[in-house]
Amino acid sequence: MNSTIFSMVAAVPLLICVAACDKPATQSSKLSTDTEAKNVETATDKWATIDKWKGQWNGPEGTFLRIDGGAGNYNLTIQNLDGKLTYTGIGIGEEIQFERNGIKETIHASNGAQTGMKWLSDKSDCLTIRVGEGYCRK
Repeated sequence: MNSTIFSMVAAVPLLICVAACDKPATQSSKLSTDTEAKNVETATDKWATIDKWKGQWNGPEGTFLRIDGGAGNYNLTIQNLDGKLTYTGIGIGEEIQFERNGIKETIHASNGAQTGMKWLSDKSDCLTIRVGEGYCRK
């Protein structure tokens, strides 16, 4: 009988250790899952503003800017009076950066007046590359 009691007494600390060790692992797994969910949410939110720009934006006299792609990587088509050209852009903050003729350009949100173009001055939802080069939806 003494050996049975001794075995039971010896087993109790082992059970306590196993139970105690299991809880932090469970909490750690939960923290890891929460962190992964936040990282996915943050990545999605990071490009939300720019991704809303996808589609065609019109300028005067048949010019336009078309944005395709998403999540920070964009294909840009710019139709100006000289023709249509395509570029690859990347999201940086709340702008799309691309290189045109060796010059780093940026596309940013604006209104019609900020485009510097009288044909667009009454518009409210626009994108501008530089003053005098803008495209609007509304």
